[in-house]
Amino acid sequence: MRNFLLVILIIFIILNCKSQSQPQPKAELIAEVVVEVEIEPEIEIIEPEFEVVSIVILQADLVVTEFKTVIKVTNPNDFPLELTELTYELYGNGEFWEGNTAKGSMAIPSTSFSETAFIFNMNFINNSRSLLNEVIAMRQVNYIFKGKAKVQPVVQNIDPFIMSYDCRGLSEVKRRAER
Repeated sequence: MRNFLLVILIIFIILNCKSQSQPQPKAELIAEVVVEVEIEPEIEIIEPEFEVVSIVILQADLVVTEFKTVIKVTNPNDFPLELTELTYELYGNGEFWEGNTAKGSMAIPSTSFSETAFIFNMNFINNSRSLLNEVIAMRQVNYIFKGKAKVQPVVQNIDPFIMSYDCRGLSEVKRRAER
């Protein structure tokens, strides 16, 4: 009987050890973290458009003539722009008239336009006689007005950008009194 009790005790110990070796299922704690991030919408910027409105003779001399060129800058965007620098070259009938850099600030309202003027002197000695004849006759002049502009969108966190422009067309040559 002792042997019998010993066998039952051994079986009981073996069974008890076996049940302890099996891991108990653990409860898992799952935490879901939700992070809200504000993403600023991307703003599409449409470059402004440049146009020569007029070329006006302010003072005509035989050698040097003073001109005033008026340009119009149209802003197609839903927010204002500021033109802070304009590098330009102006050609009349294919001949170079003037080139310069204008610095300052020109506000262009949203979905609207602004105009500005450039006054410069041109020495006709450096140009062909045919160009002088066109100006004296007050005919239309083929112009090219091109360069680069530094534009600052008036919107928070938008950096200024440099854009190129190239305007070509016909402009009347007017006397100051006609304007």
